[in-house]
Amino acid sequence: MKVYPYRRLTGELSFEVTGVRQELEGRYQHDLDTRSFSTQEQVVALHQAERHDWESVRLGLSATLPVKELAEGPWTEITVIAVMTEKATNSRTTARLVQGTGGEDTWTGHLRFWRSAYRSRAELSVVAVATVDGVQGRVIGESDDLWIVDLTASTPTRQREMVVNEVDFITGPEWLRPFKDAPWIIETSGDLPTVHLNTGFEGVSELINSAGSPLERAVRDMLAAQIAADVWTAVFHSLVSDLEVDENGGPQWPGGWRDGVLRGMLADVLPDHSDPDALREIQLRRSEPAAWNEIQPRINYAAVRRAKVARNLGTAIRTLDVSQREN
Repeated sequence: MKVYPYRRLTGELSFEVTGVRQELEGRYQHDLDTRSFSTQEQVVALHQAERHDWESVRLGLSATLPVKELAEGPWTEITVIAVMTEKATNSRTTARLVQGTGGEDTWTGHLRFWRSAYRSRAELSVVAVATVDGVQGRVIGESDDLWIVDLTASTPTRQREMVVNEVDFITGPEWLRPFKDAPWIIETSGDLPTVHLNTGFEGVSELINSAGSPLERAVRDMLAAQIAADVWTAVFHSLVSDLEVDENGGPQWPGGWRDGVLRGMLADVLPDHSDPDALREIQLRRSEPAAWNEIQPRINYAAVRRAKVARNLGTAIRTLDVSQREN
């Protein structure tokens, strides 16, 4: 947790997208229907939405702040700003939101961004900035949740199977510091598995976020596939270790996204078993060291298959071969 040398908001700062307009300079302005964005998923989907030749998009935004706390606090010159960023392109677009009349708790406005500046998935957030103790431009609050603006998706769904957290293991959370020489660490204790990517490991973060030559992209995808394989291996072991049992001692499916992951993995780990039989068999093998060790190659295979390692490795090899012949 960051510590700030000045007072910040403790109340909630929330926001939502209220409208999406596609634009082609001098040609048209077209408002998309609500199917292009989801308040529940907090995603805007722009791939092949209504018109394919759009140049820019204007997002309607509405943010809510704790106005009573703002009025009583030590802040002046309060400004609410929407911020859209994408790591892959290092693009950043901002827009100022305006408070409603009469001191309302709602700030509204539009953020316009150009298609040429973004490539795939951008993150949208809102921050409150003010003058504090005579210092201008201090961030006093930010939205807890992010919206995703996805230029590659046709439907507004997150479609997330994992969370990627880029952090320097040396200066980051204390529990990560013993792993300072590792390029990444997998954590399975949260709502979704988290990949902690070590920005202190030279070149890893830059490669994962690269959009360079075909060879660089192929290597990037191969590395991402290897990380995904590590994730599925770690998640599978975690799920099997935490299986709950019913009153008869039989294993129960974990539910939610974990249920889908476990069923998918078991289909490759124990392909000759039905889902219920596979669950009982994996519980039995987990309690017998010899049987558990025997099945490890199947677990590794299932993780590699789910992460599409073979496909990405094949692409990297072919791209490398083409690159060498061209040189």
